[in-house]
Amino acid sequence: MTFNHHAIRAIYKFEMHRFARTLMTGLVVPAITTSLYFVVFGSAIGSRMTEVDGVAYGAFIVPGLIMLSMFTESIGNASFGIFMPKWSGTIYELNSAPVSPLETLLGYVGAAATKSLSIGLVIFATAHLFVDLPIAHPFAMIAFMALIAVSFCLFGFILGLWAQSWEQLSVIPLLIVTPMTFLGGAFYSVHMLPEPWRTITLFNPVVYLISGFRWTFFGKGDVAMGVSMAFVTAMLVVCVAVIVWMFKSGYRLKK
Repeated sequence: MTFNHHAIRAIYKFEMHRFARTLMTGLVVPAITTSLYFVVFGSAIGSRMTEVDGVAYGAFIVPGLIMLSMFTESIGNASFGIFMPKWSGTIYELNSAPVSPLETLLGYVGAAATKSLSIGLVIFATAHLFVDLPIAHPFAMIAFMALIAVSFCLFGFILGLWAQSWEQLSVIPLLIVTPMTFLGGAFYSVHMLPEPWRTITLFNPVVYLISGFRWTFFGKGDVAMGVSMAFVTAMLVVCVAVIVWMFKSGYRLKK
């Protein structure tokens, strides 16, 4: 199977150029937001709860902070990238060009994942200014970040294809993804919850993502690492399958 590398590169460069135009905002804002989280959660709560599962509270919340931003950025960048051509009408030019759905997907999702990883690394670097942050499994951490970025960019791509208005584009990240992240153990351990809330929380898929990422830092998490990896892999496979169906059926691409 041969790829139209020129098409993939053109889409990728176009999306990255859009990111470069807002580079300062895109990177400085997450750094400032992370600093504020440390001031509020690290100082106010950390002074009362010094450790969680043997990990200093300031360090404990770092994986959750990174995931919170990466979820939002991955979905936002990927959904906006494909929704904009739909909204402006240029999607029809893309559909008629000698570019396959896979090449389109690689270009848009590749650029969105690159942006998301960049922001995740900026937050990671910012966190080092506030706390000593051990990394038990550095290669696993990078791999998990990449897998999360790609998975949520695929989800964002689906959202961008599905949305028919700017309101629809923002409703799922704001009303579903962000609350699930805050309730998914980003700033606390699920084991700290009493029953039945602990069991109910395990139905939140974000728990498995944050727990797996936290394991790469501290070697421990709320659920087994194998379960977290299985969940992320399943999410990636499902998203790819949905996108393939959307392109084959022309769902909201041809009308």
